[in-house]
Amino acid sequence: MTSTRIPSSTKKYVAIDAELGRTPVASVSDLVPPKTQIKRRQPTWVNFGLRASGPILLVLLWTLSSASGALSPQQFPAPWEVLNALRDLAANGTLWANLSVSLQRAFIGIIIGVSIGFTLGTISGLFRIGDQLIDPTVQIIRTVPVLAVTPLLIIWFGIDELPKIIIIALAAAMPTYINTHLGVRHVDSKLLESGRVHELNTPQLVWTVIVPEALPQMLLGLRIAMTGSLLALVVAELSNTRLGIGFLMTSAQQYFQTDIMVGCILLYAIAGLSADAFVRFLERVFMPYKFHRGVKK
Repeated sequence: MTSTRIPSSTKKYVAIDAELGRTPVASVSDLVPPKTQIKRRQPTWVNFGLRASGPILLVLLWTLSSASGALSPQQFPAPWEVLNALRDLAANGTLWANLSVSLQRAFIGIIIGVSIGFTLGTISGLFRIGDQLIDPTVQIIRTVPVLAVTPLLIIWFGIDELPKIIIIALAAAMPTYINTHLGVRHVDSKLLESGRVHELNTPQLVWTVIVPEALPQMLLGLRIAMTGSLLALVVAELSNTRLGIGFLMTSAQQYFQTDIMVGCILLYAIAGLSADAFVRFLERVFMPYKFHRGVKK
């Protein structure tokens, strides 16, 4: 029987398994499940088609309902009316002038909020003193609704960009912090002990052990943060603003332009779908093993 040479990477896992008290692997084949238990991932076009089927069905029902007269055009415009309104706004430059401002606000707020959430969540998850000092304050801030602090922020900072960015950053920071804190706190203590046995310092321990183990929970927090930030963007732009998709909706409401209002809602929906696709892209980059093959349940 031909023996299989165990590479150095496998030997590392053998050593770690021995330290953790698990049954060590004997060969490379022990790291791979049997072929009968492996299922290949769906082709990309099949996966995309299945994910797009829901939105396409909704648009189809909307079109059929409008064409048959089941939906009143005064209350809910037809898809072609919404597209015509967006095309007119794009032609005169109004759409991009407002959309670019909204995207800029969302981008800056998300970057600030996610950075704060990751940093505080990691510190409070790693250190007991950090948890005692940071977590109670964050939990208090988390329970305060964004709508409750909006008037106060406007009084403090006026109606410029700063209060809007603060609102979006708060909405992004809270779920990022909670999921990062949870992911770091639930890292297997045996893995931490193994890292300390190999004399890893704190930065090395964070990047080689803690972050990879907590990454799925962190990305979940990022996904929730993206959605929450878009909701906060709507809140921030519906009052005391001169530019943005929310301002465009408010102006359309005053003149009963339902086609523009529905078009703005669609833009928010597209932004949310794009944010979710971005997080899925990060998952494919940092956790490719989730998307290539899986073991049958």
